[in-house]
Amino acid sequence: MNQHRDPGSLRRQEAIVDLARSSTVRSQGEFQRLLRKRGIVVAQPTLSRDLRELGLAKTPRGYLAPRLRWRSSPGRDARGKASARPAELRALGPAVGSLVVVRTPPAAAHPVARALDEAELAGVAGTIAGDDTVFVATPSDSAARALARRLAASLERRA
Repeated sequence: MNQHRDPGSLRRQEAIVDLARSSTVRSQGEFQRLLRKRGIVVAQPTLSRDLRELGLAKTPRGYLAPRLRWRSSPGRDARGKASARPAELRALGPAVGSLVVVRTPPAAAHPVARALDEAELAGVAGTIAGDDTVFVATPSDSAARALARRLAASLERRA
């Protein structure tokens, strides 16, 4: 999300995430209708951009919103980097060589990988996301073990 967005776009994006989490929304047209019921009129290109920026995934059952916890009211930190932390990881596997394996709910791996990439964590070289699994690449076996410990500690604090 652009840190210079107007309050209306923030309200619209919060409504989109709320709709995706609270109901089954199968199309952009359905999003437009549901948003209109909330008093929010949005053009299709703007809605499409919002869905992409929010990391919503379209599945055969409808759109899924990533479950991310925001450190500051949503969006970007002072450097313009995403301030999201994965809030609902299913499991964290042990480091395997220089990789850390992160399990997520279905269709949530991409937003989690993006949050990890944009957080610019020390020791993270990059991520590869599937549907419900993220491989986090690190420069060495010891860096992978250290990252796995940090992520595990973060998960324990939220439990």
